[in-house]
Amino acid sequence: MPPLPVPYIQPLSLCFGSCVIIRGRPNLSFVNDPQLQVDFCTDMDGDSGIAFHFRVYFGHCVVMNSRECEVWKWEEKSDHVPFQDGMPFEVHIYVRHDEYQVTINGERVYGFGHRLPPSSVKMMRVWRDVSLSSVSVYY
Repeated sequence: MPPLPVPYIQPLSLCFGSCVIIRGRPNLSFVNDPQLQVDFCTDMDGDSGIAFHFRVYFGHCVVMNSRECEVWKWEEKSDHVPFQDGMPFEVHIYVRHDEYQVTINGERVYGFGHRLPPSSVKMMRVWRDVSLSSVSVYY
């Protein structure tokens, strides 16, 4: 199966219990600072609000945030980045009652408390320096 286009954009509606699964691999070696970004947008326009922003700086850190009324809120950052250089990854983003729970290759790694209701999400965008083999949504 050919890789998905990047940026990958999909209409999305979320509810508690939903899960988004993203499979892919970085396009570049970690020494070249590749990134993965996942945005859960509140409109079909990439400039809209973002209920959940998940950005991986492979080999360095992970940043999570939200954006309301064109203003970024306070950033949550982790130096724990369980991705391996040159290896495929599988990211699961679970919609829990109080947070987005993120697992990487089966390891629960991050939690990000809801700042905007998951029901406000209308679109998902997955992009940056990655090849995507699949993106799935389960309800």
